[in-house]
Amino acid sequence: MERLTRREEELMHCFWAHGPLFVRELVDLAPEPKPHFNTLSTMVRALEAKGYVGHRTFGNTYQYYPQVSEAEFSRRTLGGVIDRYFGRSYLGAVSALVEEEKISVEELRELIDRIERQNPKQP
Repeated sequence: MERLTRREEELMHCFWAHGPLFVRELVDLAPEPKPHFNTLSTMVRALEAKGYVGHRTFGNTYQYYPQVSEAEFSRRTLGGVIDRYFGRSYLGAVSALVEEEKISVEELRELIDRIERQNPKQP
C-alpha cells in the first residue's frame, strides 16, 4: 500500500475518529483557515486511489469511509519504518530506542513481562 502524505494521514485520522464523511463535513472539521472544498475532494480521491478509503453514492455526491483501520495503518507504518531504517530488524529498532533513551531498561523489562504473560511458553 502506498505511503501517505502528512495531510492525507490527517484526513485518515478524521475518518477513523468520525466514521463515514462527506467532503463538506471534512471542510467543517478542518481547522482555520479552512481548505477549499475542491482541494479536500482531490485529496480524498487520492486516498481512494491508494486504497485507504471507499465511497457510497448518495445522489450526485459521495460519502467516503475508511477501508483501512487505524491499527492496521499503524502496523504497516511501523513495519515500513523498521524495514527502511533498521534493515527489517525489530531488535535493532528496540536497541536504538534504548540507546537514545526513548525507552528505559525498566520499561523494556515491563514489556518483556507483558509479552511473556500474553504468550506463556508451551511444553
